[in-house]
Amino acid sequence: MQRITTFLMFNDQADEAVKLYLSVFGNSRLVSTMPGPEGGVMGFTFEIEGQEFHAMNGGPHFTFAQGMSLFVNCETQEEIDRLYEKLSEGGEKQPCGWLKDKFGVSWQIVPPVLGEMLQDKDPERSKRVMQAMLQMQKIDIRTLKQAYDATA
Repeated sequence: MQRITTFLMFNDQADEAVKLYLSVFGNSRLVSTMPGPEGGVMGFTFEIEGQEFHAMNGGPHFTFAQGMSLFVNCETQEEIDRLYEKLSEGGEKQPCGWLKDKFGVSWQIVPPVLGEMLQDKDPERSKRVMQAMLQMQKIDIRTLKQAYDATA
């Protein structure tokens, strides 16, 4: 059993959100459901890439804040493109690989190579990568690498 699990509280769209997340991520599955008071489904346990999540309908007084996000490491540009577009549909595309889905959940869709380049021992390389990233909405690996490899 996973010791710490992300719990997402939705107004009344937990079912729709879980269906979206399961359709967007290939290695995902519905684990279980919890019945609601009037015969419907109130809660869900699901997995994405082996990570367990809980989702529940809790009413309109629960909202999501951007200070908490789901961080997705993407190895390829194709994966970044697909996830960024699918998850932002009906939501909001934001700078630097961030987005809000149509339920208000914040996501960061980024390649691990970004962190590596930003932590480079050469501060000029890191600075160029940071400047390039700040100009982006969806992360573009090729542009980051061009900034990283550029000569002054």
